[in-house]
Amino acid sequence: MAKDAKWYVVHTYSGYENKVKANIEKAIENRGMQDLFPDIKVPMETVVEKNGETEKVVTRKIYPGYVFIKMVMTDESWYVVRNTRGVTGFVGPGSKPVPLSESEVASMGVESHEVSVDFEVGDNVRITDGPLESFIGIVEEISLEKQKLRVCVSMFGRDTPVELEFHQVEALS
Repeated sequence: MAKDAKWYVVHTYSGYENKVKANIEKAIENRGMQDLFPDIKVPMETVVEKNGETEKVVTRKIYPGYVFIKMVMTDESWYVVRNTRGVTGFVGPGSKPVPLSESEVASMGVESHEVSVDFEVGDNVRITDGPLESFIGIVEEISLEKQKLRVCVSMFGRDTPVELEFHQVEALS
């Protein structure tokens, strides 16, 4: 059932994100609904704040006022989240929760997937998708966090850098 789960965004009172997360987790445990809620997150980032001469490392919320919940949407699971103290509602038109798309989940850094690439800078790759399909180029730059790479392709006698996603290329052996 957890494979049917999608990411939803819940709006909370500012400053209550961790409390809301804990309250939802407690409600899930009390009702034995763990199979409907694979994950709940309050995305955080570590930054260095400068105050005059002093620097300190702090962890802060990336999206203040929001909690991300991976859940299977049923009337009961909706009720549990909606009636949790501190929750003002789901993000979506009216009161209808709208799940995040795969690209939104990836770009917001809610879920991280281990990515392995079988090429490195300087390798030749064949483009397998898009308008430059079947072109061959040289990898110039790899960005693991964006899951993109820059490939230099020779077109019309000129080297042209092209930004592609990992799935659009294959390594040439």
